[in-house]
Amino acid sequence: MTPALAATSDCPPMPANHIPDAPAPPLNIDNVKQALLDYHDQFYDLDVAAVFDAARNFIENYSGDAKLPAIIFDIDETSLTNWPNLVADNFGFISGGPCDVLPAGPCGFNKWISMANAEALKPAVKLFKAAKAKRIAVIFITGRHDQQRDATLINLDHAGFDGWTELHTRPDRDEFPTVQAYKTTERTKVEAAGYTIIANIGDQMSDIDGGHAQCTFKVPNPFYFIK
Repeated sequence: MTPALAATSDCPPMPANHIPDAPAPPLNIDNVKQALLDYHDQFYDLDVAAVFDAARNFIENYSGDAKLPAIIFDIDETSLTNWPNLVADNFGFISGGPCDVLPAGPCGFNKWISMANAEALKPAVKLFKAAKAKRIAVIFITGRHDQQRDATLINLDHAGFDGWTELHTRPDRDEFPTVQAYKTTERTKVEAAGYTIIANIGDQMSDIDGGHAQCTFKVPNPFYFIK
């Protein structure tokens, strides 16, 4: 029998963050980018740590009756940071091309992933270890594609994420209209395998919308949006 999930009211409230409002008119893209740079330098690490602290406290105090509890981790800007890529491309997205002049750009995102040297978000590693200590399965569900799986495996290992349970990468070709649709489907597969997803953490609403998790934790990311 599948244990009942806790009510949403049992989930910890999300901490306040310092994400800036849009600059006052006249609106200028350079002003927006500068506000994002200032936020990253001054408050981003603090805000990220606060969300992971809330998630870790929830995990460490979890006392539910799920036989196979699991936590879902997103990867990009949740477990691993792509900040060098983002800055090199001036907050744009360049999928193809080389990435061999960092910290200058351009830096193609596919090449960046293949380099497998993205650093971990340190609070994510702490949450990862806390989950393992509680014998909670750690399952990665990422929008990275199957062709990027090997590089992702290497990067996760080098960044300190060792001993996870599953890694779900997205098929190189599929019919999902959005990332959210893909990730929701993957969570249903996790549940079908017998796991109870007690927590789901990601930097995009598309990582956590769609249900199939007891509690959700939204990592701040004002730098880009994925539907």
